[in-house]
Amino acid sequence: MQTGLLHLHNFLRWVILILLLISIYKAYSGWSSKKAFQVGDKKIWLFTMIAAHITLLLGLYQTFMGRYGIFTTDLPEGTSVMKDRFFRFFWVEHPITMIVAIIFITLAHGIYKKQISDEEKYKKAFYYLLIALVLILAGIPWPFREIIGRPYFPGMPIA
Repeated sequence: MQTGLLHLHNFLRWVILILLLISIYKAYSGWSSKKAFQVGDKKIWLFTMIAAHITLLLGLYQTFMGRYGIFTTDLPEGTSVMKDRFFRFFWVEHPITMIVAIIFITLAHGIYKKQISDEEKYKKAFYYLLIALVLILAGIPWPFREIIGRPYFPGMPIA
């Protein structure tokens, strides 16, 4: 079960990145073209938010109960979480970065409810989604990151 949940968490990373890029493009094109707000934009932002929240739930489970979870792993004697790069990343940096990114995705989705101009909706959504994308890209354990790197897809060797 652990492996399956980890693979699903990894797969959803790619879904979120693709949906985020589409959402950012739609927000930017709506903002720059001064288009009227469309239902399709609301839906793509909703799908992005749903994928992000599902990934968050899977990630929180991995953080607390996974193979290297807070409740399932004992730190080596004399080791501090903040001094150990591996545990600091997976127990502190990665979860906090992703939670903040998901907050921005949720804010971008909720912007359509505001009583502001359509241009302003697109503009705010664009910036929220862009911030979320930067945070997610910074918080992913890419294969080229020493000690914390993970493969692009489960089962692949780390390059």
